[in-house]
Amino acid sequence: MSKLKGKVAVVTGASKGIGAAIAKSLAAEGASVVVNYASSKSGARTVVDAIIAAGGKAVAVGGDVSKAAEAEGIIDAAMKNYGRLDILVNNSGVYEFAPIEAITEEKFHKIFNINVLGLLLTTQAALKHIGEGGSIINIGSVVSRITPAASSIYTGTKGAVDAITGVLARELGPKKIRVNAINPGMVETEGTHSAGFHDTDFEKSTIAQTPLGRLGQPGDIASIAVFLASDDSGWLTGEQILAGGGLR
Repeated sequence: MSKLKGKVAVVTGASKGIGAAIAKSLAAEGASVVVNYASSKSGARTVVDAIIAAGGKAVAVGGDVSKAAEAEGIIDAAMKNYGRLDILVNNSGVYEFAPIEAITEEKFHKIFNINVLGLLLTTQAALKHIGEGGSIINIGSVVSRITPAASSIYTGTKGAVDAITGVLARELGPKKIRVNAINPGMVETEGTHSAGFHDTDFEKSTIAQTPLGRLGQPGDIASIAVFLASDDSGWLTGEQILAGGGLR
């Protein structure tokens, strides 16, 4: 419990799944964590309670990252509660799969606003406070490499995250702020279960194409986030770490 001692982290979309696991893992290494949620206050509260019960520090903060004022509010909560900000994990995201014939303006803007605009707005707000040694971690997806059918909008957003990660790494490098992405493969979460992926042909096909032969678990991603947040990765920026058990 020392890699991140004295650090403060904001994790967006942390009420469940990958975000919750990242928040808990950062706290376990000593960081004080702002657990952001968009709609599930109870889920975020459960994450915070688990962190506190384990001896860590955390607060739950509501906010829609796709709205500038609310993105600022999430970041301001870190300053209000802990007086500094060192780590930002842009994890908030939504996904929806549909063939090209089913795409609508509404679906496009919903997914891009959260997955791409939200990342930009939250990062913009955070940069008022993150200084030298800071780490920004964007959660992308292996879909930007494997480009599955019927995922043009979602895959488009994650391709944008890849590109933005590279741009910001160059832009913020002179300020000694690192920007990297974790691109998970299919991870078993509440979301994949509720979306109906569990025990389907799609899930079985994904496992069959994955060299390590299983779905990812939230903890698989969280441990990489700890690495990228810590000084252990101090010479890495602009990287996209594919975290899919070899799926690519």
